[in-house]
Amino acid sequence: MSFLRRRSAATPTGPDFDVLAMDPGDWPGDLGAGLLPAPDGSCQGVFLRYDLFGGRGPAMIIGNLPAGSPVREVGEGVPFEVTQLLDALGHDEPVETVSSEDSPVMHEDNLLIVRRIKLSESRVSCVQFDRNDGVLVTIASWDRPITDDLYRLLKPLPAELFQQT
Repeated sequence: MSFLRRRSAATPTGPDFDVLAMDPGDWPGDLGAGLLPAPDGSCQGVFLRYDLFGGRGPAMIIGNLPAGSPVREVGEGVPFEVTQLLDALGHDEPVETVSSEDSPVMHEDNLLIVRRIKLSESRVSCVQFDRNDGVLVTIASWDRPITDDLYRLLKPLPAELFQQT
């Protein structure tokens, strides 16, 4: 999709892992989805962009990155989803990670250890958690805090949603 800047000749047919996100039917705005392909054609990540601003930019990006995905390796830098969110909004000021804090959150019957990432741009909220299948979920939100209520909306989306036709 247009919000992903990295391109490759190989296009995956879909992810080989469940994508944990909000159902498009539960979101009142526009939804965009992008697959991050590896050179071998496998899927190295799925990103969903939720837009509440009527075409003026995204309100939230949720990334699902399996183990081995190259964009997981940011070290102490800003998560890939944050850079994509800021890019899509046309925000070109430098942003850095200030700190992070782990906190427990319930998702259905599972306890998640959620990493809340504080950034130098205070209008961006960002959280990350690892699923038991090795997929890293990152949520980056613009001008909205990420509250525990959001985790109740997260669920695996049908694989057909991400199949190329």
